[in-house]
Amino acid sequence: MTRAGRLHPVAWWVWAVCLATAASRVTNPWLLLMIMAVAGYVVTARRGDEPWSNAYRVFLMIGFIAIGIRLVFHILLGGVQGPTVLFELPSLTLPEWTQGIRIGGPVTLEGVLFAVYDGLRLATLLACVGAANALASPRRLVRSMPAALYEVSVAVVVALTVAPQLVTSTQRVHRARQLRGDTSKRPGHVLRRVVAPVLHDALDRSLSLAAAMDCRGYGRKTGIPKPARRATAALLLLGLLGLCVGAYGLLGAQTSPTAAAALLTGGAVLAGGGIVLAARRVPRTRYRPDPFGVREWTVVASGLAVLAAIIVSEVLSPAGLIAETQPAQLPPLPLLAALGILIGLVPAAAAPATRTVVTATVKREVAA
Repeated sequence: MTRAGRLHPVAWWVWAVCLATAASRVTNPWLLLMIMAVAGYVVTARRGDEPWSNAYRVFLMIGFIAIGIRLVFHILLGGVQGPTVLFELPSLTLPEWTQGIRIGGPVTLEGVLFAVYDGLRLATLLACVGAANALASPRRLVRSMPAALYEVSVAVVVALTVAPQLVTSTQRVHRARQLRGDTSKRPGHVLRRVVAPVLHDALDRSLSLAAAMDCRGYGRKTGIPKPARRATAALLLLGLLGLCVGAYGLLGAQTSPTAAAALLTGGAVLAGGGIVLAARRVPRTRYRPDPFGVREWTVVASGLAVLAAIIVSEVLSPAGLIAETQPAQLPPLPLLAALGILIGLVPAAAAPATRTVVTATVKREVAA
């Protein structure tokens, strides 16, 4: 099968990372559910038929499991308390040095809401990552990486392809079990016949891809003068430091967004200069390079618009982004932030529809 009209994978990842960054700055459940719904709608409208296209559903399930785990830990170990007691569990007396930690005791409505909101934020982050995995081809993404990053690309390809390969391996193992008539759901049987083969097959496929890239000279270097190497290392180090500090400031609630954005921009400029200099020592040729055109920039701009709307809302009315649990009440829906999140739906119309052309050979095989 040949596929046409696919969007550049970097554009999908930038869009998803912007949504995830916006979600990390809020605890309002309405906004988090909107971000999750926007990501899910775009995935439904623009995903292909590759094996990794079902990654969003897997990440969404993991996110809901994370909400349940967060709630269970809060009920058992305690956390935020409040005046509205829902029920009370038997408690254990702990030593004085364990102040702030409890086992059992009263479970309040305020604490449950706090745990659910916190877990929902983590689930939204996982949903955004799942959307990027479902929409972007991991192999095309690695092929599109700058030449300066070829040194770490073998490790990166393993990290990026494990999640999609898990989905593919799960489908293959499930089909194999159905063909054998294996319907047992005992925990030990499932662990031995499903979980272990899936993990082994997914990691083995990722390592095979990395080994194939390494055998083809992926990441081969050429010699450059020592002053150029030192300048490249200094620019990359300062750029990465600026990116880390800027990202931490942008995600933290106590830091000025303007200063964090300035650090992030400066770090990106320095890192970009280091990448350009480092690319000179890597010989590189391209066969059918993926274009980064107007549609890609539109998708990137929509993700940045969502993040910008959240930051502006945080400056103008930060109370609307953080759900109050003391007292327990239904949080309002900030209008500006909600309208900004809706801009994230632009890729559903701007991105090209996935067209799958089935060859005559495949048609004959399907008919047979």
